[in-house]
Amino acid sequence: MSELSKLRIDKWLWAARFFKTRSLAKAAIEGGKIQVNDQRVKVSKEISVGDRLQIRQGWDLKVVVVDALSDQRRGAPEAQQLYTETPDSLARRESEAAARKAAGGMIERPATKPTKKQRRQIHRFKETPQ
Repeated sequence: MSELSKLRIDKWLWAARFFKTRSLAKAAIEGGKIQVNDQRVKVSKEISVGDRLQIRQGWDLKVVVVDALSDQRRGAPEAQQLYTETPDSLARRESEAAARKAAGGMIERPATKPTKKQRRQIHRFKETPQ
């Protein structure tokens, strides 16, 4: 971890291992999935220690506080030292994951993919105005 005062958010997200590549981090920022201090940001936004980030990845919304800056991607244990997830965020994610797991048994999934005829019927049904 170097002594940086500010760092581009896409580099930090990549170094903190939230995304595998900087281009994936860039796409998430442009898609509005990343907020800094409750504000939507651009890729070139510079963050500093103490900033509060909201990161939406799939079903999960993580709220983290930046503890350190690094522009180098290192191992996961070192990357986890760059941020601290808030206790509220951690508790919310765990409860939502448990709810999804509990509801997973209620969703009845089809045994096979729809046939060509069934797909046409589905498309026809969706396209008809109601």
